[in-house]
Amino acid sequence: MAAKGDYPIPKFHFMVEWGDGFRVGFTEVSGLDFETEVIEYREGSSKKYNKSKQPGLTKYSDITLKRGTFEGDLDFFNLWKETVFFQEGNKTGSKYRRPITIKLLNENHEPILVWKLENAWPKKIQSTDLKADANEVAIETMEIAHEGLTISEK
Repeated sequence: MAAKGDYPIPKFHFMVEWGDGFRVGFTEVSGLDFETEVIEYREGSSKKYNKSKQPGLTKYSDITLKRGTFEGDLDFFNLWKETVFFQEGNKTGSKYRRPITIKLLNENHEPILVWKLENAWPKKIQSTDLKADANEVAIETMEIAHEGLTISEK
């Protein structure tokens, strides 16, 4: 397959859309991977001394989002508090799960690659670590659980 461009795509220009039209700025996104688990099987009368392997369920990694901490901004914590509505049998729980779209952008701010997460919700919030002699920005982290990942162009 021939490459469309002359150079590999840089990874520093991206955008995260949280639900319908709500954009949040992040410094780092990781965990955009998935794998197919393997089912192994061997019948006792098989003449081969090994197991056959076939594809099983697809497993999606949790997504980690990192961003700078801002005064008066408790959005990460407030989103996490909504998980109380996910309790078993609660019909309103699905409205708190969101589609998340992550776009890798070119120099014209147009999407080159797009990752779409289905039914995403925050499972873990980590506040910044504090260090008296550090010379860096305070970073907070959110881990996202989701039920599917698709990749597309634009």
